[in-house]
Amino acid sequence: MTTKIAFLFPGQGSQAVGMGADIFASSPAARRVFESVDEALGFPLSQLCFAGPDETLRETINTQPAIVTVSLALLAALQEALAEQMPTTSTSWTTPLTPAFTAGHSVGEYAALVASGSLTLADAARLVRERGRLMHHEGTLCPSSMAAVIAMDEDALREVCEEATATASANKSGTHPGEGQVAIANYNAPGQIVISGELKALNLAMELAKARGAKKVMPLAVSGAFHSPVMQPAAAGLAQAISATTVNDAHIPLIGNMRALPLTSAQDIREELAGQIAASVQWTRSIEYLVSEGVTTFIEIGPGQALTGMVKRIAKGTTLMNVSSGTDIIKVTNALRELGAIEG
Repeated sequence: MTTKIAFLFPGQGSQAVGMGADIFASSPAARRVFESVDEALGFPLSQLCFAGPDETLRETINTQPAIVTVSLALLAALQEALAEQMPTTSTSWTTPLTPAFTAGHSVGEYAALVASGSLTLADAARLVRERGRLMHHEGTLCPSSMAAVIAMDEDALREVCEEATATASANKSGTHPGEGQVAIANYNAPGQIVISGELKALNLAMELAKARGAKKVMPLAVSGAFHSPVMQPAAAGLAQAISATTVNDAHIPLIGNMRALPLTSAQDIREELAGQIAASVQWTRSIEYLVSEGVTTFIEIGPGQALTGMVKRIAKGTTLMNVSSGTDIIKVTNALRELGAIEG
């Protein structure tokens, strides 16, 4: 293959009631993914994806495994569709279409690791549900949230977070490590950064950002300050769950959220997954690294198109594809053939 491809998997916020229903109905491979996760979790997560209710799907403990499951069902359906046109080819997460790299935004990293061969589908589903539980629990212990900041310089926003933290921390009354803390959570794309923290510190940072030139500051509807110091206790709990889970070396390198560098060893992947929920998501740097390694085609696999929009701003001139429905699978199959990325 001359075309170098990366598979990208979205994170929380991309969910919607009805996601995955069309491929469950049309793709045996996708159906097997949903059935395997339902069995692993011991309840019908698939029906929550297809029929809601929305308020239950939006609960972090459900949202995270739901997004990972739908993403992997779409990947299975895509590989199945490609294999139908190449009768001698067997299917797996990475055949007949084999990426050079995988990457996932926040919880999307778990789907990327299943695709890369590091985690089984069942183990990923169980880990992600526990991750969601721990993150939500920490958000209840330390009331906190997140906000998107549009069109503000990274260094200036970092200073805003440091100033807000210094002010809010001076009036701490509790013992939670996240109290009085706000930090940059997601470097999503140039001019699009998310900050995250305990409510007093976050609100102060939002006001400072507005006063210092941010074009827009928008609160996000989340149940806690993900990717911030508020999640440090959750990271410790998640590390215990990861230590009890089989993690294999990855066959396909994963670009990790924390350092935007390729990971393949099981030990490095364990450390990434445990630390990632309290650390910044280096998405801009991740995409820049992939471009520097010769990736010319990015395929976002999962509900929504958030990552496609981010990559468009980071890596101009690259080929972008999105697989979020059965209809998309037909379009992407045809586009890959035109690129010469697959035979037939």
